[in-house]
Amino acid sequence: MRFLICATAASLVALTVAGDVLADAAEGQSYFSVMGSYIDDDEDRNTDDGVKGGQFGFGYAFHEDWNIEALFQASRGDGTPEHSYSGFGLDLQRVFRRDERFSPYLHAGVGYFVDDTSGSGESDGSMYSAGLGFYYDLFSSNVALRGEWRYRTDSAGPKNLSDQLWSVGLQLPFGSAAPAWVDSDGDGVSDGMDRCPNTPVGAQVDAYGCELDSDGDGVKDSADECPNTPAGAKVDAKGCELDSDGDGVKDSADECPNTPAGAEVDATGCELDGDGDGVVDRLDQCPDTPAGDPVDQRGCTLRGEYVLEGTAFETNSDRLTSEAMGILDGAVVTLKKYPDLRFEIGGHTDNVGAAEYNEGLSLRRAQTVHDYLAANGISVSRMTVRGYGESSPIATNDTAEGRATNRRVSLRVIEE
Repeated sequence: MRFLICATAASLVALTVAGDVLADAAEGQSYFSVMGSYIDDDEDRNTDDGVKGGQFGFGYAFHEDWNIEALFQASRGDGTPEHSYSGFGLDLQRVFRRDERFSPYLHAGVGYFVDDTSGSGESDGSMYSAGLGFYYDLFSSNVALRGEWRYRTDSAGPKNLSDQLWSVGLQLPFGSAAPAWVDSDGDGVSDGMDRCPNTPVGAQVDAYGCELDSDGDGVKDSADECPNTPAGAKVDAKGCELDSDGDGVKDSADECPNTPAGAEVDATGCELDGDGDGVVDRLDQCPDTPAGDPVDQRGCTLRGEYVLEGTAFETNSDRLTSEAMGILDGAVVTLKKYPDLRFEIGGHTDNVGAAEYNEGLSLRRAQTVHDYLAANGISVSRMTVRGYGESSPIATNDTAEGRATNRRVSLRVIEE
């Protein structure tokens, strides 16, 4: 009994200094316990049953449901012969409802057993035990009432003997518990793991507590007004695809991304071309061109004579001005659309100067246009050149404006 008296004294001392510990060991804490035991000995021990021993334990709550505990048992039994025996063991406990006031548990363990029998000396062997018990918090204090039943078998004697032990006592935890599981924003992820601690209530989150972005567009589902954005599409703050040119067609489907503001477009974001001549309605000056007709940049049929308005030359020269080159670049685009179209390049002048000189000048200017078109990819086999001089005026030569109109270069489609 000396062991039981000393262990009880130690517990009372601990109660006076452990004011900040929990009654039942929390996860991460250690504990010690001391219990007195009523022992129902195996009949073959020839000893009397009774309260004649105790148990001291030192344990650790390594998981919210599991304890591991080292224990020492001792008892002394009157009988013939007299027995004193002790056991050293290691138990594993499965604790249920640890955070409640009443916490039952199951236990099982192995150990070493010594039987000191008067007249025969000591014998030792292995020890196995299993059973059940409970913890009960006393008045929300720092100590728990502990009760336990244990079935114990040992091999210290000539044959295996089995005892039953009913024990009751006190248990005290000590040390720091594992941090409490706290989820401040209620998203199901503990604060220690939560990388997004202020998630809106009800939002779905990933394993790190961050809101889901199901379509991967960078806008969280709770704010995403367009939840099925195609992968890789650029979106605005609402998670909706951008429409950079404001034509009503999202960028990912827009085949004509720079449509002018206000232009009517089709489902692909391209401007409408009602007559299918390749010139959009907004620019088409001849909106009802017959199907298949070759057209100029205005959308008008290329038939007869087509004046290259703005094709100017330096004074009394066949050298093109920079403005004239821009006009011819547009003609190149049109002519390349119709590779089978043949045409005559005609040069014209006003009536100022000698007719023979004007004819030569008009031919040289027509040839300059021919060479420019050829240099920009128009086959020479498609072109003929002619200088008309002053012979084909289209305006009066009596005014400066009329003479300017007569100084022109024209393309005349050659009908097959």
